[in-house]
Amino acid sequence: MADTEVDLKRSAKAERKAARLARQIGAFAKAHGGAEGQLAYIGQSGTRIILVGEDGGWGDLVAPTHEIAVKAAGKSGITLHEAFDGDLALKVRTGPYEWTRMAGIQIGGPSNG
Repeated sequence: MADTEVDLKRSAKAERKAARLARQIGAFAKAHGGAEGQLAYIGQSGTRIILVGEDGGWGDLVAPTHEIAVKAAGKSGITLHEAFDGDLALKVRTGPYEWTRMAGIQIGGPSNG
């Protein structure tokens, strides 16, 4: 198989993955009254797309490459932030699960045993 044929197949696969991620981002945004995001490189695993809804709901997706993450975010139309701080971080609403799992040990919660 010629190099150009391999490159075309890789490119088509990356476009399909970006389109699939964009649909998932769009579904999240629709369910949460809109969404904003931030991209976080996570090494060989790819790039995490962190999503924060207008209602404070949050979630994430993982793209296999940073390029695919950027394409997916662009296709979905969400606003991307350079960092997960300031106004974006203030929108996140956490519940009992997050407090128990992430802060429980420090504040003497159920995870402290």
